Amino acid sequence: MITTALLMLLGLLALSLPVAVVLALTGYVLSERFAFFPMTGAAGELAWNSSNDFILIALPMFIMMGELMHRSGVSERLFSALAPWFARVPGRLMHTNIAASAVFAATSGSSFATAATIGTVATPNMDAGGYNRPLFLGSIAAGGTLGILIPPSINMIIYAVLTDTSVADLYAAGFIPGFMLATLFSGIILALVLWRPHWGGKPVGDVSLWPERIAGLPHLLPPLGLFMVVVGSIYAGIATPTEAAALGLIATVGLVAANRKLSLPVLLAAFEGTVRTTCMIMLIVIAAFFLNFVMVSIGLVAAITDAVLALGWPPLGMLLAIVAFYLLLGCFMETLSMMIATTPIIVPVVTGLGYSPVWWGVVFVILIEAALITPPVGMNLYIVQAVRKGGGPFSDLFKGAAPFLVAMLAMIAILIAFPQLALWLPTILNPKTGG
Repeated sequence: MITTALLMLLGLLALSLPVAVVLALTGYVLSERFAFFPMTGAAGELAWNSSNDFILIALPMFIMMGELMHRSGVSERLFSALAPWFARVPGRLMHTNIAASAVFAATSGSSFATAATIGTVATPNMDAGGYNRPLFLGSIAAGGTLGILIPPSINMIIYAVLTDTSVADLYAAGFIPGFMLATLFSGIILALVLWRPHWGGKPVGDVSLWPERIAGLPHLLPPLGLFMVVVGSIYAGIATPTEAAALGLIATVGLVAANRKLSLPVLLAAFEGTVRTTCMIMLIVIAAFFLNFVMVSIGLVAAITDAVLALGWPPLGMLLAIVAFYLLLGCFMETLSMMIATTPIIVPVVTGLGYSPVWWGVVFVILIEAALITPPVGMNLYIVQAVRKGGGPFSDLFKGAAPFLVAMLAMIAILIAFPQLALWLPTILNPKTGG
């Protein structure tokens, strides 16, 4: 049964079929082959129940926030406001890429939106500033991954739905590791530029930067304000995550209108992008729920969990094997598909080893981040290459992303050694979360 399911998944994915089709077909075959009664009759009810979860309503609203932010000019002003603060730091605009990505991530919830937006703004400065191309591009691709770790995060909402975990706990758990990872990214840049000073761009003159810094402060307020509206309303007890998404979208529309960017073409483009992304995600979610229902019903999930635990490996050894599995899988599988297809199988194993599902959610998201910059299917690499001004070899992205992949592995090691970095805030805000 386990072998049949694995071969089905890998074989259908190898045929390049849409992921939703792969999940649904696998569920259908397993149902017909191993179930005591046909389960396809329950598909309609499962489709309704899986898409009727209140928390999923937040998805299109967070997606539209990112779409509107991308088109409103907020990112350009954010980047310009942050640049003077890092002008004296070795690496200069590369640190700005990371900082701008972290701030934008705290409003968009999307890695793709973050990478595309910051990449569009930053890449014109790459050659003019004399920066090392691979490292500069790598900082944008890696910075973009922060969009799914720093709350609010679309991927964490999906993980919460699949595992019946609190979104508020996941958001709280991702806050400290998210900004720690951003700091590690900047640390990698600083170390490499100190080692190779000419990679860090042209030196800045002796002019005072304080007038620029102070003048740019107002442009930092809108994204920080959106972050407070969304995340602050959740932890203040004012709104649920779904209601917070609605408040954030209303605030974003108001911000776009205040910037005089709210027009019919902008709204139509944002609507189209939101519908496309939402439909893709929901089709995969519905198919994944059907597959999960079949696997639980025929005892496959329990069989996999028992088989893994029967190996007798220590929890740490098993956890490291799972991490290695995801690092390898991330090289060949799109991240959302990987998340939805494997979560129902792996999470019971991880919790069976004694680890918190909230803590694992943070580690899992970092593994997904690693997949976003791991060739040959690292989507953020393709996004940055697409918005790159003037073109250039794709190999620049591979080289530039490698140091940041090391930082992600270091962050995972830190979380394994010190799990309270992820669990401290959730435990304070919700004592029932525990360890």
